[in-house]
Amino acid sequence: AQAQRWQPAPLTSPPRKAPCCFDALGARLVERAGFPICFMGGFCVSAARLGLPDVGLISYGEMVDQGRLITEAVSVPVIGDGDNGYGNSMNIKRTVKGYINAGLAGIMLEDQVAPKACGHTEGRKVISREEAVMHIKAAIDARKESASDIVIVARTDSRQAVSLDEALWRVQAFADAGADVLFIDALASIEEMKAFCAVAPGVPKMANMLEGGGKTPILTPAELKEIGFSLVVYPLSLIGVAMRAMEDALLAIKGGGVPPPASLPSFQEIKDTLGFNRHYQEDKQYTVPQAEPSMPSGNP
Repeated sequence: AQAQRWQPAPLTSPPRKAPCCFDALGARLVERAGFPICFMGGFCVSAARLGLPDVGLISYGEMVDQGRLITEAVSVPVIGDGDNGYGNSMNIKRTVKGYINAGLAGIMLEDQVAPKACGHTEGRKVISREEAVMHIKAAIDARKESASDIVIVARTDSRQAVSLDEALWRVQAFADAGADVLFIDALASIEEMKAFCAVAPGVPKMANMLEGGGKTPILTPAELKEIGFSLVVYPLSLIGVAMRAMEDALLAIKGGGVPPPASLPSFQEIKDTLGFNRHYQEDKQYTVPQAEPSMPSGNP
């Protein structure tokens, strides 16, 4: 797959909205809904692919494979969650190059120790300032060596692990190192969000609207624009509604019926989403005419 270049929205425009997908079908639905970009989140990929929590159990190989399947299914740019890069600076370089080869247009890298913890949860620890900055430099070197324009989203988890002041210092250092987009996870108030956006004003900022009870206030795109954000991700919407819909469907089947028609698309709608008709039309181009059967001769 060939990654498409993308840019966060200018500060004069509302932030670009990037719903988090966990597989190729979800990414296709994001594209069909008209979103200009989608985000492959580690939380939802770990949940959907492994049925496990986002606590550092999913591997580089599994994430890059999932990313390749997603980018092959859509034409919009996809940002991939690179977790903590799966090791030291050399691992960071391999991860970035792997995501480039998988067709991802962006990669988010965080500064947690291994095994990492999920955002907005307890028990997070971060690597040293110096190592965190070196990881971002290694990511940028990998991009240069690949002659790529993949966007580097530099994330710090130090707001919860250490302090807000530490998080602000780190994102400034990430900006100085050349990161394209900055992100502080689990900011706890609008005031903290404003303090974040005041750092490195020329570098775009990402917001994470964790649905259903995270630490960061849920704001509208207009409110996020006013603060200074250029990109906003929605990590749980698709995986959350999918889980609830599957539970409801299973209850209906267990009760002797099937899910009500209003709760699921028709078979024709499912086929349209998956591209059956498009496949049939393309397949016709390669149909080989069948030769007329030859008549048997009269000779014995």
